[in-house]
Amino acid sequence: MPPLSLRNVALIAHVDHGKTTLVDGLLRAAGVFADHEKVIDRVMDSDDQERERGITILAKAASIQWSGTKINLVDTPGHADFGGEVERALALVDGVLLLVDAAEGPMPQTRYVLSKALERQLPAVVVINKVDRSDARAEAVVDDIYELFFDLDAEDHHIEFPIISAIARDGHSMVGIGVPTEDDTLAPILDAIIDHIPAPAGDPEAPLQALVTNLDSSDYLGRLGIGRVIEGTMRAGETVALIQGDDAPIKRKLGSLMGFVNLGRDPVETRVAGDLFIVSGFPEVGIGDTFGDASAPRALPRLQVDEPVLRMTFGVSTSPLAGTEGKFVTSRQIRDRLEKEVLGNVSIRIADTSSPEVIEVAGRGELQLAVLIEAMRREGFELQVSRPEVVVKDIEGVRHEPLERVTVDVPDEYVGAVTQVVAPRKGRIADLRPGDAGRSIVTFTAPSRGLLGLRFMLLTVTRGTALVHQHHEGWIPWVGELPSRQGGAMVADRRGSSTGFALDNLQKRGELMIGPGVEVYEGMIIGEASRPENMTVNPTKGKQLTNIRTHSTDDAIKLKPHRIMTLEIAIEWITDDELVEITPKSIRIRKQLLTESERKRAKKK
Repeated sequence: MPPLSLRNVALIAHVDHGKTTLVDGLLRAAGVFADHEKVIDRVMDSDDQERERGITILAKAASIQWSGTKINLVDTPGHADFGGEVERALALVDGVLLLVDAAEGPMPQTRYVLSKALERQLPAVVVINKVDRSDARAEAVVDDIYELFFDLDAEDHHIEFPIISAIARDGHSMVGIGVPTEDDTLAPILDAIIDHIPAPAGDPEAPLQALVTNLDSSDYLGRLGIGRVIEGTMRAGETVALIQGDDAPIKRKLGSLMGFVNLGRDPVETRVAGDLFIVSGFPEVGIGDTFGDASAPRALPRLQVDEPVLRMTFGVSTSPLAGTEGKFVTSRQIRDRLEKEVLGNVSIRIADTSSPEVIEVAGRGELQLAVLIEAMRREGFELQVSRPEVVVKDIEGVRHEPLERVTVDVPDEYVGAVTQVVAPRKGRIADLRPGDAGRSIVTFTAPSRGLLGLRFMLLTVTRGTALVHQHHEGWIPWVGELPSRQGGAMVADRRGSSTGFALDNLQKRGELMIGPGVEVYEGMIIGEASRPENMTVNPTKGKQLTNIRTHSTDDAIKLKPHRIMTLEIAIEWITDDELVEITPKSIRIRKQLLTESERKRAKKK
């Protein structure tokens, strides 16, 4: 295929700005779905967690034909936690489609991915989506986009981008600022991609150089390497060299060669410079490896991703209920799963600890680590994890910790509550501006340590109405001690089944995290006390039966709704001497040392 008939473009957008919906619309516009086929909404969000969370986690590709040109569309994650996926996606493309909500304007995740695109000198096509909203302010949003480019030190040629207004949900768009009519299609977006995104550079006649940016697996073909041909031509059945760092190249015939065709992967004879490939036959392949010419292999620069900023430990569950709900419960099974994750996720790092049954896992943020834990839980793993802690580093002999930029979208009446929560955590307000009708957008910077547990507190003080987004901003000198959670833990003192009678008495002393009929064990945390001190309690106590009946003793038990501890909330809530126990069926919180005597001895040391 001649280079001029090919375009590679990545889609950039903040969460909920309509990126995946736009992909669906472009696929419809290009006729990917035949008349007899059912049109699948959010077709690129194929992972269960992506559909449930409403976010993109994995970078994925699809290809369409438009006006004689093949366009490879790469859907990128918006969250900074999945920065490794972003880096890999941008290595595949020659330009970006920047999608911005006509009311909200550019937001934090837009900023993060766009900054990575500008670092790679990728040109942009700007699409203002949802221009039919009653609170749309398209012209002001365009000004905000220009300001964002200036803030990111964009060069002059970066700012000369075309602007297209769209209603992606309905499949309408137009060039310039305005509201497209029902007769308008998404053709202007596809035309702008062809006109403004450059064709891939690279010589199809040069010696082969192809970069692996992603991995997959097949029951029939084994491990698959996915990436982009940078120079030369990759041919089915030819012998190529796999270059992995300083090791000797591995020379072997390609098992199969496939390309992205519409939403699927079809066998192809060749992939020329600039196109995307999927190959099998190399079980050793890893992200960042190079496929080169067998006679003169030359490696490409390996992918560089941002360093992890948070770490936590993953270990074998040691609770009395261990092994009762999971399929994979040993340290070897957990280690094998994490090693497999590292092969396909360049932003996750693992390291040994002093215990062979505990592994340290470092990543880009709480959300990324929570997604990994949730994936393992759904696969049948039982494990226990510690509270995340920040990764520190020395810069010119001074101890530094990671800094985060956080944007909170809240109703106007809660702005004061947000600032009160942020201030003790060394947060500094950087911006305050109106958002949607009746809402405000508060932007502040704070140490990553100060954000542990912040999301839950913000949801509490805003009655669940806060939308929180954050990304890594850099490094700052260590800021000293920061406040921890306010209440102590209510810790069960024995094993048994919780009773309504016991919980009715305990709810006066704090907030419960379990209801009646729940299996508990000594050292398991069943609530948060109203005081800072930990409290040892008996949640299994039953009502004493006597022959004497009084009105007061026969009152019906009235339990308040207990706090639902999701995986993310539990990880944020715990302190350094506590763990979260995760199984396919349950999420429990426990003390590291289960018996009260062990905890007292540890305190004296």
